[in-house]
Amino acid sequence: MNSMYFTEEHQAFRASFKDFLKKEVVPHIDKWEKTGTIERFIWKKFGEMGYFGLSTPHEYGGLNLDLFYTVIFLEELQKINSGGFAAAMWAHEYLAMTHLNKEASEEIKQKYLVPSVEGDMIGCLCVTEPFGGSDVAGMLSTAVRVGDKYILNGSKTFITNGVYSDYLIVAAKTDITEKYKGISLFVVDRNSKGLSATMLNKLGWKASDTAEIAFDNVEIPAENMLGEEGKGFPYIMQHFAFERLIMGINAHARAEYALDYVIGYMKERVAFGKSLDQYQALRHRIAEMASRIDMCKEYNYSITRRLDQGKYVVKEASMSKLLSTKMADEVIYDALQFLGGYGYIEDYPMARLLRDSRLGPIGGGTSEILKEIIAKIVIDNKEYKPAK
Repeated sequence: MNSMYFTEEHQAFRASFKDFLKKEVVPHIDKWEKTGTIERFIWKKFGEMGYFGLSTPHEYGGLNLDLFYTVIFLEELQKINSGGFAAAMWAHEYLAMTHLNKEASEEIKQKYLVPSVEGDMIGCLCVTEPFGGSDVAGMLSTAVRVGDKYILNGSKTFITNGVYSDYLIVAAKTDITEKYKGISLFVVDRNSKGLSATMLNKLGWKASDTAEIAFDNVEIPAENMLGEEGKGFPYIMQHFAFERLIMGINAHARAEYALDYVIGYMKERVAFGKSLDQYQALRHRIAEMASRIDMCKEYNYSITRRLDQGKYVVKEASMSKLLSTKMADEVIYDALQFLGGYGYIEDYPMARLLRDSRLGPIGGGTSEILKEIIAKIVIDNKEYKPAK
């Protein structure tokens, strides 16, 4: 444990959370991977343990802890080998709930944030569109004000928790004549008339419900707007940095899980009279994998500290996701190879881990988009600023 970042209290939290996952979650993972449905009881248990309130202020039922508790939360979720379950949990707490924490009115916080912390409500964030991908400013969904309501039309896709969530944080154009300045954010109830969701069949992340969502003249009360009208784009952008750091942390954690697993396998597997961990060619590949994991992990921890101090880390978080997800894919690919034929068998963990990891360079901003963001900062001296 790195004492530069983690205290004894952090260590105690890691031990208790790991034990909770082993007892309450792991026995159900294979079932949830097959059904694509995470049963509601586990959400409530997470809420009762305070795990959905790590970053939420005390007045809304949260614990208001530093971000290294979140790091532990993310790392241990990756090490139960269900990218889908992990995604459902952190998408609720750190995508949907982040916007409630930062931009919602007091009334909205009481109605949606408090039960989200308690595990009684599940949220999702709806930004990406079928024809837009990473081009957030080019979204086509609209929310037109009519009296004391907004009428929402359009569609979203690749939405984690998009089928079974109770509410949706939705980005839509409130001014179609504007690009970046015409986007606003809303809370939309799942049972709203005109809202429909279709489950997507994914390569990995099987336990999570990922949806394409359609809005057909959905009525939203005007008070369900988050923050100010037209400020949706900067709200989204400032939280994207956090999301990308989350995915960087997820990447180093799953790579570490893969490495630990394969080292254990190599100690037990005997070929030509000695265990695999005694072959120099394999030992040196392990050394390189371990070095790459540690480099990413230390970088991610340092960026977490800066974010926790209130720094705006767009460049650094983009670099974290870009390099950490690439590293994780390559480490897990090699780890599967070390298992030989067993790596290709579903009863062993590496096949699922390989599929789940592949989303890393895609979700939350593709690697190609991240490279352009970094290039704009490094080459063009572009400055990204937080929403005021």
